[in-house]
Amino acid sequence: MLAYRIQSNGSAAQLCHVDIPVPKADQVRIAIKACGLNFADLLMQKGTYQDTPQTPFTLGMEIAGVVDAVGAGVSHLKRGDRVAIYSGQDGLAEYGCFGADRAIPLPTSTSFEAAAAIQIAYGTSHIALDHRARLQAGETLLVTGAAGGVGLTAVEIGKLMGATVIAQARGEDKLAVARAAGADHLIDASEDLRDRVRALGGADVVYDAIGGDVFKAAFRATNPEGRLLPIGFAGGDVPQIPANHLLVKNLTVIGFYIGGYLNFRPEIVRDSFETLFRWHTEGRIKPHISHVLPLQDVADGMLLLKERKSTGKIVVKP
Repeated sequence: MLAYRIQSNGSAAQLCHVDIPVPKADQVRIAIKACGLNFADLLMQKGTYQDTPQTPFTLGMEIAGVVDAVGAGVSHLKRGDRVAIYSGQDGLAEYGCFGADRAIPLPTSTSFEAAAAIQIAYGTSHIALDHRARLQAGETLLVTGAAGGVGLTAVEIGKLMGATVIAQARGEDKLAVARAAGADHLIDASEDLRDRVRALGGADVVYDAIGGDVFKAAFRATNPEGRLLPIGFAGGDVPQIPANHLLVKNLTVIGFYIGGYLNFRPEIVRDSFETLFRWHTEGRIKPHISHVLPLQDVADGMLLLKERKSTGKIVVKP
């Protein structure tokens, strides 16, 4: 089978022919129909992601597909079942073996492409805003990088939760995507973020996927008792947070990494995904997929992600 693998530390990812894997007793083998690309895939290629596997490994963190074979100890799944799995790796391949306890039944009304696009981006925003930040109806949510893979879902889920959403992104096209997702106010990345947000009454919750100077400006535009979620650092710089400023306005900076919950509270992730798939079936969320590519073109998808030429999600179909 084909797989997009990193063979050794420092080597570039490339398509390789490898043996089709055999599931262990607690695993299922999936014929992979769709895999979502994530910024973390780029970090793994550089070896800078906090959860980079040991080499060699296959990239691809979130998949959807059909159960192709079942391990001897698995009784709740059978061949032919449609499932979604947040795998963390091994998704950019034609087949993969994964822990059966991570497989979530996929409604027939949810396409494989949508299921691959929903898990990490929507799961990150849903758990971050609901479980961690406790966003309340009537509060103001600021989302930076609002047209990106996770930012766009934060706009959509923030509106579902009853917040007023301020979306920041670069350029008219990306701002239009954020508006379509439900944003109430739009701020171009060329504008003074602090001044614009303060003119709109300030932010009660900040969902920041950019870091660097953008986080600093958002920090200064946060209302007293506000909560800040430093979700990612697409701008390249990890912000340093002045603790004395936290004290002055009684602010809270909240750490969140969805993958961590798989290790100590996996039910949080599972419950979130089940909620999100139900919302999708009900038409309450609509994943925005800007590109669908064959596995042979996965390198092009990674370049689109790196150069920020995509909106929403890029999905690869092995």
